[in-house]
Amino acid sequence: MPARQSLIDRRTGIFLGALFLVIVAVPAGNLVAAPGSGVHVPGHIVALLGKYLCYALLAVALDLVWGYAGILSLGHGAFFALGGYAMGMHLMREIGVRGVYANPVLPDFMVFLSYDRLPWYWHGFDMFWFAALMVLVVPGALAFVFGWFAFRSRVTGVYISIMTQALTFALMLAFFRNEMGFGGNNGLTDFRDVLGFPLAADTTRAGLFVLSGIALAGGIVLARALTTSKFGKVLVAVRDAESRTRFLGYRVEHYKLFVFVVSAMLAGLAGALYVPQVGIINPGEFAPANSIEIVIWVALGGRGTLIGAALGALIVAGAKSWLTANFPEAWLFVLGAAFVLVTIFLPRGVIGLFDNLGPKPPRSEPLPHAAPEPAE
Repeated sequence: MPARQSLIDRRTGIFLGALFLVIVAVPAGNLVAAPGSGVHVPGHIVALLGKYLCYALLAVALDLVWGYAGILSLGHGAFFALGGYAMGMHLMREIGVRGVYANPVLPDFMVFLSYDRLPWYWHGFDMFWFAALMVLVVPGALAFVFGWFAFRSRVTGVYISIMTQALTFALMLAFFRNEMGFGGNNGLTDFRDVLGFPLAADTTRAGLFVLSGIALAGGIVLARALTTSKFGKVLVAVRDAESRTRFLGYRVEHYKLFVFVVSAMLAGLAGALYVPQVGIINPGEFAPANSIEIVIWVALGGRGTLIGAALGALIVAGAKSWLTANFPEAWLFVLGAAFVLVTIFLPRGVIGLFDNLGPKPPRSEPLPHAAPEPAE
């Protein structure tokens, strides 16, 4: 039997240490360093970097199910968007009489669309604790219902990918409709503050950046705790030989359902932290292309490594911002070429480059002496 992996291995420790330095240095550069100095970090850069950290947490969430359980979800953008909408609903309720129409209860878009009362599903979002709970509950509940039927029916492989993509596409179409009560095409925007702190203030931006970094670190530690435990070993067995694992007596659908729900909740948390930093949430976040891009982050960084997934998200998001600003027509070609080249020359992803610099860290591998799964 292989030795149990440590919760914080060398690679994870280095990443978390670097993350700690970043979440200290960036706010300090923004709040302490004088504007115009070489170390000053502008407020918009703080918000941009905070968005990248949310993307990294989203990538870790996907890697948890794809890299370790073999569930290629093309719908994680839906869980991300639902968490964002839950937070956006709270921020809209916080505006109150400061809105364009000065309605103390109804958000501006509802007044414009002639709503006479607040829809029942908006009640409670004026309380932060309720909104924070819904950030986790709504994506988790959707993942539970979807996974309950899908995994009990033993839907696997490309079929589960198609179903998750269909799910996020259906949600996108639904949220585009004005009668859904979520702002339609325009979504939710014009946020003013959160917990009484103005979102435009540098201190609030810095605080959200730090919270995003803490959430990323917590997500990685949680995912490591799951994947290095006996539960994680069963997940890897499910990924590599699902039929044999089922034959050994494990309730495979329970393992897959649990990790799918946890992953969805992490994605929802990433979405909730993302929204106040970008200032808007609209149905475009449900677009299937967004979920496919998340898969590319994980593949480029290194599937089944967690840290690689986070690095992949940070690298791709940073490259996208720079290329779309300077060479907008070249971005998709660069992304496609990078995906092909990494797949051919770096099968372990970008994180594989660091593995060559020191002892190879343990990774989720097939069970010892396990023969390939027979074709059905």
